[in-house]
Amino acid sequence: MNKIKPILREQGRSQAWLAEKINKSYVVTTNYVNNKTQPSIPILFKIAKALEVDVRELLVSTKP
Repeated sequence: MNKIKPILREQGRSQAWLAEKINKSYVVTTNYVNNKTQPSIPILFKIAKALEVDVRELLVSTKP
């Protein structure tokens, strides 16, 4: 699970904007945003860079 969607919403950015920034199709990016598929680690780092957040902020913690 990832937190890309709430971060995009918080920043007022669109999925299309993110798709362009990470050089992926809109469909692939939408799947990442909606947690249908998970990005690879290198793509996760690209997303974090585009959103200007620490990569750890994109992940859902497994600790209670």
